[in-house]
Amino acid sequence: MLRVTCAIIEFNQKVLIAQRNQNMLLPYKWEFPGGKVERGEKDEVCIVREVKEELNLNIVVQSRLTPVSHHYDTFSLELFPFICSTTSQEFELKEHAQVLWVDTQDLLNYDWAEADVPIVKEYLALKLE
Repeated sequence: MLRVTCAIIEFNQKVLIAQRNQNMLLPYKWEFPGGKVERGEKDEVCIVREVKEELNLNIVVQSRLTPVSHHYDTFSLELFPFICSTTSQEFELKEHAQVLWVDTQDLLNYDWAEADVPIVKEYLALKLE
């Protein structure tokens, strides 16, 4: 089972979401950016590294949400989500088809990768109480 982290990055009342490109597994699905944890790497270190590599964006981990185990047809993963902050909304598009800053209440309007759906719902429950 793949161990993967993802970042719910907050900036000025918005959240960053990323659309997978056509060559990735789950093409054009939306996700929170992140990536695979390397051997011996701490989850918090992984998410900071992955966001820097994928978006050239510096983040700070604020808190952790509930991990999600999900089984797709061709692979399984355990996804470790982190709420993060950043001091800039500027990023470089390196891997994804597109990246957007969206209002929290609009998160459910996107076609999410299945593993991200429980994370979206938990995050919304926290933010829209």
